[in-house]
Amino acid sequence: MPKFEIIVYKHYVRKALDRGQPNDTGLADKWADNNYIIIEARTHEDARREITRRYPSERGFVVKWNGDN
Repeated sequence: MPKFEIIVYKHYVRKALDRGQPNDTGLADKWADNNYIIIEARTHEDARREITRRYPSERGFVVKWNGDN
């Protein structure tokens, strides 16, 4: 099965730490940084659906596909 690499960070954590404010999101500070995640999926579309489910933008996650600008 193909593997897709994405980069994920949490906007709210990054914003708080950049401002010197406490991270009260309930997530570790590491979510302010780029987290590289590999997902296996049959197609690029399947991978996008799974990533959207796991890391929804409505909850402050920012997802970049490796190679995106």
